[in-house]
Amino acid sequence: MKKILIVSSSPRKNSNSEALALAFAEGAKEVGHEVEFVSLRGKTVNFCRGCFVCQEKQRCVIRDDADEICQKALTADVLVFATPIYYYEMSGQLKTLLDRLNPLFPSDYAFTDVYLMTAAAEDASYVPERAVSGVKGWIDCFERARLAGTVFMGGVTAAGENPNHPALEEARRMGRNA
Repeated sequence: MKKILIVSSSPRKNSNSEALALAFAEGAKEVGHEVEFVSLRGKTVNFCRGCFVCQEKQRCVIRDDADEICQKALTADVLVFATPIYYYEMSGQLKTLLDRLNPLFPSDYAFTDVYLMTAAAEDASYVPERAVSGVKGWIDCFERARLAGTVFMGGVTAAGENPNHPALEEARRMGRNA
């Protein structure tokens, strides 16, 4: 059994990227993994100040919701990030959180596998490339971590627009195999 932390960064309730995250969670729970789901919607995640105190203390000086999420990420075996694609990139909410997870860098973090779930109105295969690249850049800072998989749901705009999209089953399968 693995401990999985799923973070949805969409500001919209019932968003398509969140649907992917929930499908991953369903698959992971089916095989007995412990899953915690966190939505950034309604959370306060301030920008990193670049003070690097977290490198010494392994905890951010800013006390907001990012601090709690960081503590959860520290002990998770698997991290799953879900984001809508805005202008061919991850959401600002996810980028801000990734910056705020800087206290993990010098720590004895548990995670080894990181997954990325993305959704966008455009459906060309290249659409999530920059978001994937950005998350890979973050992962590259963690010696024991790897990008274990990505799922892209293209051609969706309105929240909950396509409940039968094949990407949902792909995310569920990925969760089962996490």
